[in-house]
Amino acid sequence: MSAAKGLKAIAPVPTASDFLDIVLSKTQRKTPTVIHKNFKISRIRNFYMRKVKFTQDSFDEKLGAILTEFPMLDDLHPFLSSLLNVLYDKNHYKLALGQLRTARHLIDQVAKDYVRLIKFGDSMYRCKQLKRAALGRMATIMKRQKDPLAYLEQVRQHISRLPAIDPTTRTLLVCGYPNVGKSSFVNKVTRADVDVQPYAFTTKSLFVGHLDYKYLRWQVVDTPGILDHPLEEMNTIEMQSITALAHLRAAVLYFMDLSGQCGYTVEAQCKLFHSIKPLFAGKPVLVVCNKSDIVKPDDLGDEDKALLQSVLAEGAQLVIASCYNEEGVMDVKNTACDALLAHRVENKLKGSKVNAIANRIHVAVPKPRDDLVRAPFIPDTVLSRKKFDKDDPERPKLERDIQEENGGAGVHSIDTKKNYFLGNDEWKYDVIPEIMDGKNVADFIDPDIMERLEALEREEEKLEADGFYDSDEEIVDSEDERHAEAETARKLALAKKHAKNRTNLPRTAGMRTISEMAESLTAAGLDPSRLQERAAMLAKARGAKRKREGAEGMDVDAEDMSGDEDTYGDEAGMEVDGEEDTPRKRAKANSGAALATTRAARIRTNRLRAGMADEVQASKAVRLRNLGQRMRNMHAKAGESDRAIRVKMPKHLYSGKRKGGKTDRR
Repeated sequence: MSAAKGLKAIAPVPTASDFLDIVLSKTQRKTPTVIHKNFKISRIRNFYMRKVKFTQDSFDEKLGAILTEFPMLDDLHPFLSSLLNVLYDKNHYKLALGQLRTARHLIDQVAKDYVRLIKFGDSMYRCKQLKRAALGRMATIMKRQKDPLAYLEQVRQHISRLPAIDPTTRTLLVCGYPNVGKSSFVNKVTRADVDVQPYAFTTKSLFVGHLDYKYLRWQVVDTPGILDHPLEEMNTIEMQSITALAHLRAAVLYFMDLSGQCGYTVEAQCKLFHSIKPLFAGKPVLVVCNKSDIVKPDDLGDEDKALLQSVLAEGAQLVIASCYNEEGVMDVKNTACDALLAHRVENKLKGSKVNAIANRIHVAVPKPRDDLVRAPFIPDTVLSRKKFDKDDPERPKLERDIQEENGGAGVHSIDTKKNYFLGNDEWKYDVIPEIMDGKNVADFIDPDIMERLEALEREEEKLEADGFYDSDEEIVDSEDERHAEAETARKLALAKKHAKNRTNLPRTAGMRTISEMAESLTAAGLDPSRLQERAAMLAKARGAKRKREGAEGMDVDAEDMSGDEDTYGDEAGMEVDGEEDTPRKRAKANSGAALATTRAARIRTNRLRAGMADEVQASKAVRLRNLGQRMRNMHAKAGESDRAIRVKMPKHLYSGKRKGGKTDRR
């Protein structure tokens, strides 16, 4: 990561009042808040000493983070250090950081002094007042840092908006007078989007764009316009350009507007070149004559040509371009990149590192083994081939030409069948059927299918002649057949197991009338007359019994019903044709509720007296229960398991301004 990217990782700087709120609220939250005057004096001292030390640690942590995150100008690259000096004034920047460093030291001293005093506090009141004095002095020190904190926050916001310029990578530096086309060139060759307007000083700060050339990443820096006046009179906008020219190892592209539309003559632009020429030392320089669509160097007068030649005599290379119609823009980019690559290689060869590397490299140079000339062999067919010419009417027609003639891409569909090699050219566009004569055509694709069939028939005839099929032994089933048989057997066993738990007769089998049963017995050759007589007699007896019970208003006990069932057996469950069952009416109490029909249901017990010997013991148990619930009821508890604390901080104790003294009541 470049140094410029490291400048952005700075946390926001709070204001002085916010700083105090953050630290003091953290002290209140992270330290104990309850102390009593009846505690041991050592415990009271430790309570207040902890608060003072925690506050001091919080201030130290916050201020230390600010001092660490802001870069030290002496540790940065000279370009970044000079840029920060131009933008923020190095002295003001160092003074703000120095004030925060002094404030941190003063807070440490205040905490140290008051902790020593609290150690000798003889009462809770004395310790509390010392704690208040310590925190008050710390707050006063921080309030005095209002201006440095506000200044550093402004610096942080501006640093986060600076472009990420890497001073060590391959760089093209664009400079010149205002409104000569620098930003337009950067927009053409990179993915940057620099604002372009028809007035001077549109670009007020450094902008960076990136491009790829020869599989390498390059950065192009667009600088603000420079005017030709002494260095002391230049403003902050111009000083950014001077800083980039002085400290970046880059290829310098000096843009000139020969048409004069920028508002400056050719003479003024040449004077500016000579003024800032010392900054070009050790860098490849290109003079880019922009707006060539209006005026070219050959169209200049003799005086302007002489001035331009004086600029080129300094070792600069002339390149002509026009950002309006993009003529020569790519040539400018390629020429500048090649010049910078050659310059970097040349500097590396001049250095001391190249010797250590060159000693480990051996370049093998082939030498001729004899005087025989071995010329390259090129076949005559290759030499006789005519070079492709797009405008030649006799050249072979390409698929692209056919596509353009038939509507272009997306309209024309390429013929993929015209180059098929078949016995008859008429077969190329025949539709291949999937099913033919009731058979799948894909099964007959194999050209050796007839030979394989004959071989298989010969093998079968041989097996039959050898008596292979005359054996009575059972043919072993395949693996799939055995698996299917095992699965079927498992399903049958499972169904048989489930059948054991099922009733033999359906539930509706027992619900048959006497007439249906008589018809079944008659069809079977039996006489059902005696059964019909007995069923009629039982039905008559049951009807009389129900009438008698209805008249007496009493239900039949469970013992009587069981006795009847034992007496009549299963025949009591038959129904007689034509006889309607009289609905049974349930007895009701005075309240209208239905009474129990069985003795077991009528017997009720009082669960409150379960386990009690008598009424006296039950009343005593109720009295003891109410006594045990009295305290819970006083605290409005829902039960024994209710541990909820409804209000941890009562409003009447913790709202409003809290002064010195007790806070357990108001």
